[in-house]
Amino acid sequence: MESGLESSLKQSGDMQADILARLDRIESRDEIRQLISKYSLALDMRDMDAMANLFPEDVKVGDGRSGRRELRNWLDDTMRNQFDGTSHHVGSTIIEFVDANNAIGIVYSKNEHECGAEWVIMQMMYYDRYERIDGRWYFRRRQPLYWYATDLNKPPVGARKMRWPGREPYQGSFHELFPSWKEFWARSGPSEEALPAPAPLEGFIEAMRKGNNVRGNRVR
Repeated sequence: MESGLESSLKQSGDMQADILARLDRIESRDEIRQLISKYSLALDMRDMDAMANLFPEDVKVGDGRSGRRELRNWLDDTMRNQFDGTSHHVGSTIIEFVDANNAIGIVYSKNEHECGAEWVIMQMMYYDRYERIDGRWYFRRRQPLYWYATDLNKPPVGARKMRWPGREPYQGSFHELFPSWKEFWARSGPSEEALPAPAPLEGFIEAMRKGNNVRGNRVR
C-alpha cells in the first residue's frame, strides 16, 4: 500500500511527465511549421540539396527509386525543365500528431510560376506525413492536391482547371481527399443526418478524410 509521500511523489512525477510531453508537442509543432516554410524557400531558391535533406534518407521517389540523391535528381529535372522561376506562399496549416514521433498535416499553398511567356498561378494543398528521426522532424511524404493552374490573365472557370502552357488541360485532385465535397453536391439541400460529435483535438483531418486516399494523381 502506498504511503502519502509515495503517492505525492508519483503524482508529481506524472505531472512533470505531462508537462514535458506538452512542451515537446509545442516545440514539435513549431519545428514542423519551420519544415514547411523551409520547403518553400529551398524550392524557390533551387537549392536541391537543402530540399532533399528535408526528407529522410530512405525517401521514396517513385518508379522503384528511393533515397535523397534520387529525390534531388527528380526535383532538379522538374524545376529546370518546367519553370523559369517560382514562389510558394504557405497558407492555412493544420498539424495533428499520431504519436510523439509521427504527425500528419494539411497545408494550403498559393503558388506563382514563370513559364516562358506565361505567368501561371496555382491553388493547391499538400497532404503531409511527418516523422521524427533521431530528434529531427522530416517529411515522410508530401502529396500535392491541385485545384487549378492557369495563366494570370485567364481565370480557371469550368472543368479541367489544371492548364499548363503547351499541355492538355486536366482535372486536379484538390477535393478528392475529403468525401464531404462530393457528398455536399450530391444533396439538394441541408443534410438530414444527425450532427456528429466534434472531432478529437488531434483527429480533425482524419475525421474529415474518413479513411479516404487519393491514388494516381498527377504531380507534374
